[in-house]
Amino acid sequence: MTRRPIVHTHSHEHSHGHSHGHSHEHSHEHSHEHDHHDHDHPHDHHDHDHHHDHDHDHHHDFPEPVSSSQPALSAGSGAGKVLLLDAPSGIAGDMSVAALLDLGVPFAVVEAAIAQLGLSGYRLEHRAARSGAIGGSRFVVDVDAAQPQRDYATIDALIARAALEPGARELARRIFRCLAEAEAEVHRTPVETVTFHEVGAVDSIVDIVAAAVCFQYLGASVVASPLPLGRGTVRCQHGLLPLPAPATLLCLRGVPTYDAGIEAELVTPTGAAIVATVAQRFERWPSLSPERVGMGLGTKVLADRPNALRAVLGEPLATAPALATHVVLEANVDDMTGELAGHAIEALLAAGALDCWATPVTMKKGRPGLVISALTQTARADELSRALLRETSSIGVRRIAADRVERPRRTVRVETPFGAVSIKVSEGDFGPPQIKPEFDDCARLAQAAGVPVREVMRAALAAYEAKVQPTSL
Repeated sequence: MTRRPIVHTHSHEHSHGHSHGHSHEHSHEHSHEHDHHDHDHPHDHHDHDHHHDHDHDHHHDFPEPVSSSQPALSAGSGAGKVLLLDAPSGIAGDMSVAALLDLGVPFAVVEAAIAQLGLSGYRLEHRAARSGAIGGSRFVVDVDAAQPQRDYATIDALIARAALEPGARELARRIFRCLAEAEAEVHRTPVETVTFHEVGAVDSIVDIVAAAVCFQYLGASVVASPLPLGRGTVRCQHGLLPLPAPATLLCLRGVPTYDAGIEAELVTPTGAAIVATVAQRFERWPSLSPERVGMGLGTKVLADRPNALRAVLGEPLATAPALATHVVLEANVDDMTGELAGHAIEALLAAGALDCWATPVTMKKGRPGLVISALTQTARADELSRALLRETSSIGVRRIAADRVERPRRTVRVETPFGAVSIKVSEGDFGPPQIKPEFDDCARLAQAAGVPVREVMRAALAAYEAKVQPTSL
């Protein structure tokens, strides 16, 4: 297939230099001209009004990229699997299709489906490409003939009567409906009359239908990462619009997003409509065993990242429980004296155990024994296990994962007639706070003063109450 530059002329002159660089130029007339962001394909000529001249002259002599060597996937290859759309650089319609083709969906499947739409005056290409050091592919819709103006109602009818797989057809209609509803809300017009003009209509139709066909072909459960949103403005024939574009934001209602930290259009309306419709959930990285990776690339050079959408297909893993914060260590002993057990408990506490105790049990042949137990943070489990084996006669240690709910704790130092005492205050949403004088402090001061420990404890509690609720004069 002959390759030649694809020049589309977005009536919106983005002057920003970043963008996903997809290569079509539209002049959508749809209020702000539907593709003021180069939407999905055209990210290429996004000239957002920032004039950032990031001169990315990385002169790495990389060889010419080649097509993915992965064998083609068969229909239904993703059944029971997870398909992650990892979008550190955002998402656009053409990038979505390119990533899925690069993953292994046959290009012939897309060509055959688009042919069923009955459109003319366009040419499809799936090209090997590179974004910085990363190789991948691009999906290009080259429109080379005049197109009639099409509104949403016309486009929906066109898709509805196309001889597509029923699942792909209905998915494409839902994606386009999401996009049309967003545009209608932006312009305060009825959905059916939202107009996608000439090239833009063909680009959007092809990208959306192609994406729907690819997702349907794979049959995987789709998960997407939270989406980065760029800042700045974009110029359309009606003036400047803020980024993210109004229609993009409306498509992304309920989708987690974050600030990308750069002035660029990273998520286009068509990309937003696709991901908002197909993703069953959003998370930074699901539990899966990766099997294949496809890279869908944009053409623009971004200031701080490759311009790539990554599609990852893999086997889902049972959601791993969060690593327990604590561990209970246990050792059974039946040949230790009480003195040795007491010493083992002291040694474990000195080694950093949060708590330690001995439980009497009846062991084999009716022998009396003890279970020596220690609670510690998970990170210190190995260290405390060694101490438990060293200080007892046991030859093995059980580890039981444990989590605990704790009251927030703080220590307050108070002055009493006997001396200074530390008060442990445990608060939180668990009823009245627990207030407890440090016993060792009280015992030491009681011994020095020749008074009962409980007297020092009472004095410490009274000093705390006076400190937190001073008597007003």
